[in-house]
Amino acid sequence: MKKYQMIKFYISRIYKNIYRFIRWGIFSAIVGIVVGSFSTLFAYCLRVVTEIRTGHPQIIFALPLGGIIIVALYGIFKYKNDKGTNLVLSTIHAETEIPFRMAPLIFISTIITHFLGGSAGREGAALQLGGSIGNQLGRLFRFDEKDRRIVVMCGMSAAFSAIFGTPIAASIFSMEVVSVGVMYYAALVPCVFAALIASKFATHMGIGPNTFNIAYIPGFQIVPSIKIIILAMCCAALSVIFCMVLHGLGDIYREKIKNPYIRIVFSSIIIIILTVILHTDDYMGAGVPVIVRAIHGNVKPMAFIWKIIFTALTLEAGFKGGEIVPSFFIGATFGCLFGQIFGISPSLCAAVAMMAVFCGVTNCPITSMLIAFELFGYEAVPFFLIAISVSYLMSGYYGLYHDQTIVYSKYKAEYINRKARE
Repeated sequence: MKKYQMIKFYISRIYKNIYRFIRWGIFSAIVGIVVGSFSTLFAYCLRVVTEIRTGHPQIIFALPLGGIIIVALYGIFKYKNDKGTNLVLSTIHAETEIPFRMAPLIFISTIITHFLGGSAGREGAALQLGGSIGNQLGRLFRFDEKDRRIVVMCGMSAAFSAIFGTPIAASIFSMEVVSVGVMYYAALVPCVFAALIASKFATHMGIGPNTFNIAYIPGFQIVPSIKIIILAMCCAALSVIFCMVLHGLGDIYREKIKNPYIRIVFSSIIIIILTVILHTDDYMGAGVPVIVRAIHGNVKPMAFIWKIIFTALTLEAGFKGGEIVPSFFIGATFGCLFGQIFGISPSLCAAVAMMAVFCGVTNCPITSMLIAFELFGYEAVPFFLIAISVSYLMSGYYGLYHDQTIVYSKYKAEYINRKARE
């Protein structure tokens, strides 16, 4: 009798697991298709406006007008206290709720920012877009609060995958970025399915992934390894500086220029003046062409510094976009310069520094490694592993997202449960 009850118990558990798998499999497919569709449209729009802006760089003189439109849009929809990606993270922590109006607002505002020459990325906007749509789908299907957290992560993975074309990294990123030291493995199956489906959909619609070839990779020996360690330490410091400049300028703006219209117009004018003085459009938009040139070994010595300044002026004034591709830009240009100075492959250093700076600003070493493998292949694996691990350790508790929770210490086996420092 006892054996029969045990068999019955295990059979019931198998049925429950099958039900859970089918339930999440179907829903993650829906999220992958829906979020993938919107994200693909988003990526296509960004591509079109970037091509127009590249052909007509003088359009940057309309940046103040674009800023006024963005502020007005957020005011009309009564969404003045925009926390951006931090709101998505706090929703997963069950501290706040994502309003659906975030999706169209971030979509339109990011397009305006890129069209008129603001210096911003796209993945941060994609995370907000995916999280907002995912949360709304969870409400539509009447998921409870705990399951909706998984749904938000599912949407984030789908959007990141469709926009950036790295489904493996996207599957993990949304689980890793929320709480450093602890991952929400309950979201693994939904995130994997949604990311793969969204990526496939985007590729089918002509939004392919960016992949890069490293020109020269030295043998894995002591001298190159030491140079990569030094580079990683510099990248950790650079990631901290990037975060401090971003949030520091934001604090100054909010304290000294309280009117959002004046703030965004003032910053727009500074961006225009700097662009005219430097006589280049390298710092407009995400700056992917500059990243490509850096990986090919060509770089302007001050490029990484100017990108930090332009990105801070853009995002902290109220323009929309993301910080992830700018972090790639900063890492790639600095790494290329480092390689030229210290006599190690500039192409390798650009690639390695991209991932090291990204790891430093997001505190996501596993995602950083996966992105490296998907973008650059596996030939330089030892150098990527060294750089990412060193940058993770040396960047401390700073990060782009102050609602990111540092659950376990980076330095010892200790539970600390604190927020990332701005």
